[in-house]
Amino acid sequence: MELIYQLWLGSGLAQITLPHAAMMLISMSLLYLAIHKGFEPLLLIPIGFGGLLSNIPGATLATGSGILHVFYAGGVETGVFPLLIFMGVGALTDFGPLLSNPKTLFLGAAAQVGIFATLLGALALTRSGITDFSLSDAAAIGIIGGADGPTAIYVASMLAPQLLGAIAVAAYSYMALVPVIQPPIMRLLTTRREREIVMVQLREVSRVEKILFPLVMLLLVALLLPSAAPLLGMFCFGNFMRECGVVERLSDTTQNALINSLTIFLGLAVGSKLAADQFLVPSTLAILALGMVAFGLGTAAGILMAKFMNLFLKVPINPLIGAAGVSAVPMAARVVNRVGLEANRDNYLLMHAMGPNVAGVIGSAVAAGVMIHFLA
Repeated sequence: MELIYQLWLGSGLAQITLPHAAMMLISMSLLYLAIHKGFEPLLLIPIGFGGLLSNIPGATLATGSGILHVFYAGGVETGVFPLLIFMGVGALTDFGPLLSNPKTLFLGAAAQVGIFATLLGALALTRSGITDFSLSDAAAIGIIGGADGPTAIYVASMLAPQLLGAIAVAAYSYMALVPVIQPPIMRLLTTRREREIVMVQLREVSRVEKILFPLVMLLLVALLLPSAAPLLGMFCFGNFMRECGVVERLSDTTQNALINSLTIFLGLAVGSKLAADQFLVPSTLAILALGMVAFGLGTAAGILMAKFMNLFLKVPINPLIGAAGVSAVPMAARVVNRVGLEANRDNYLLMHAMGPNVAGVIGSAVAAGVMIHFLA
C-alpha cells in the first residue's frame, strides 16, 4: 500500500492544480483552432502541444534540463531562431508586388503606428501604477504590434529578456489568430463599396530588379541604422539566394527543410511559456492585452492610410490591402484576399496585398533597429 501511495503522490493527477488544468484546456483549444478551423496550424500545433507538455505536473519538460527548456534557452534566449527564421522568410518572399506598386510601402510604414502607440500605452499604465514596465520593457511589448514573431523575440531578447516568454507567446498567438482578429476591424473601417474596389493587374518586375533590391535595401538601411542589420541582413540574404538563380539547392533548403525545422523547435519553445506559473501572472496578462491593442492599431492604421491615399490617387486602391501592412506574412495577405472576395467574387487581392505585407516586414525590422539603437 505504501508503494501505491508513493506512486500516487508522484503522479500528475495528484499534483495537478486548477491553473494547470486551465492552461491545458487553453492549449487544447489552440489545437482545436488549428485542426478544425484551420487557423495557421503550422504555428498553433507546435505552440499548443508545447503548452500541453509544459503543464503536465512533475514532467519538468519546460524547466531545468527539460527538452522544451533546452529549445527555449538555445534558440529563443540567444536570438538564433528569430534570425534564422528571418532568413527563411526572406527566401520565401517575392518582392515583385512591392516593386511593381511602390506606393504600398506607405501602407507597411503606417501599420507600424501600432508599435509606437503601444509603447506609449505601456508607459501610461506604468505611470498610473497599474504595471511596472520600464521604457525598454514598453518598447519590447510594442513590437508585438508588428505581428512579427521573430522580430518581437529578437527585440525582447535584447531589451527585456525577463519578459521574453510572455512577449513570444503574445506575438505568435496573435500571428496565428490573424483570421479572427483582422476581419472585424477591416469591415468596421471600410464600406462595402470600398471593399469591392478591383485593382489593376501589377506590372511584371524584371529579374535584375529583384536581384538588386535586397542588396540596395540592405546597404541603405544597415549603413544608416546598423542595429537593424542582423534582422534585415538575414532577410535580404535569404531573398538574394532565392532571386540570384545560381544556388537553387541552398534556397530550397532554406525555404523548406530549414524553416520547417525551426518552426517546430520555435513553436514548442514558445508553447513552453504557456506553463501556468509563468502565464497566469499580472505582467503576462497585461502584455497580452497590450499586444492585442498594438495589433489592432497596426491593422487600423494601414487601412486608414490607404483611405487617405485614395484622396489623391487617380486610380484608387482597395483599402483592405492596408490591413496587410502588419508583417504577418502571408497570413494577413490571405485574410485580405478572403474579405475582398466576400464583397466581390471577382476581386482577387492576394498579390496586391503582398506589397504592403512585405513592406510591413521591412518596417518592423527598421522599427526594431530604432528601438535597439536607442534603448539597448
